[in-house]
Amino acid sequence: MTEHFSLRNKKIWVAGHNGMVGAADARRLQSEECEVLATPRADLDLRSQADVESWFEANSPDAVILAAARVGGIKANRDEPASFLYDNLMIEANVIHAAYGHGVKKLLFLGSSCIYPKLASQPIREEALLTGALETTNESYAVAKIAGIKMCGSYRKQYGCDFISAMPCNLYGPGDTYDQSRSHVIPALIMKMHAAKMKNLPSIVLWGTGVPLREFLYVDDLADALVFLLKNYGGEGHVNVGSGHEISIMALAGEIAGVVGYGGKIMFDAAMPDGAPRKLMDSVRLAGMGWKPHTGLREGLRAAYADYLKKADRHAAA
Repeated sequence: MTEHFSLRNKKIWVAGHNGMVGAADARRLQSEECEVLATPRADLDLRSQADVESWFEANSPDAVILAAARVGGIKANRDEPASFLYDNLMIEANVIHAAYGHGVKKLLFLGSSCIYPKLASQPIREEALLTGALETTNESYAVAKIAGIKMCGSYRKQYGCDFISAMPCNLYGPGDTYDQSRSHVIPALIMKMHAAKMKNLPSIVLWGTGVPLREFLYVDDLADALVFLLKNYGGEGHVNVGSGHEISIMALAGEIAGVVGYGGKIMFDAAMPDGAPRKLMDSVRLAGMGWKPHTGLREGLRAAYADYLKKADRHAAA
């Protein structure tokens, strides 16, 4: 495939490089002939339009991967809807507009599978966007991400900007967030299983019924897909990025218990929320371009658990 956009000798800004996705993007870009720009969160508040404009003026990136976002699990999304909506709207509005204003040649906005209707037909095609009601537990985050997609499309339409969007399925891997109130399902289960193993607990209780089906993608596979899209895609529509495989939360818990080495009983509290009943992305468009993932779930879970243990060791030594 002939590259649509060459990264060679370009300055690529990874906005949000301290996060799981941004860090994976930065790792993947090391194998390209480009300069990776990364700015610590403490040095640049992406919610501040003036600060973002000043950063673009000083650094003049050729391309941007917009991976920065306020993220969290079901509990955080449920408890802090205003924060999720405001922070994400401000981040994407400031970065996308500044990218246009400073002549950035290519921008890739990272969305989320939660943009799709709660009861969308499965697997979920890109065309399902805005065809039904959203899942209420993360509606604010989803609305913000939908706005980002529409911004990229609108700046393309009005100004001719080569701004694209990618929608990944549920992600996991090195650099994930391990926090009781903010973790997504895989890191939350890793923490819970590890703690139960260390305490020799005979059983653990997990949220929901365990029945919902989810699709997971290893974060370094996503980074590879994003670099692929940055170089090869310049179309109008957003592109799904998934593994093509789904698993129930109950079966996932069993897989993680095996990786962690927890042998106790796993029970579910059906009184707690499940989220959407099923979310499987249709990634046929991306596959048709010639990209596919490379990391199996068990392999990825082992890497994620090893990363968690390293973090736990560093925390214990601090």
